[in-house]
Amino acid sequence: MKNVEFSVEGNILTIKVDLSKEFGPSSSGKSILIASTEGNVTIPAREEKIGMNIYRKK
Repeated sequence: MKNVEFSVEGNILTIKVDLSKEFGPSSSGKSILIASTEGNVTIPAREEKIGMNIYRKK
């Protein structure tokens, strides 16, 4: 994962991302990647999965 932190309290998932970070352009070059789970990942100590990308236009 890049720039993504998870925490679970009870049934509440909290996702933490630093929006000031950048990881370069997307493969198409149209946007800048800020954070990614880099595919689907299991939420710690749970059965659920999450897949997430955060980006902005270039």
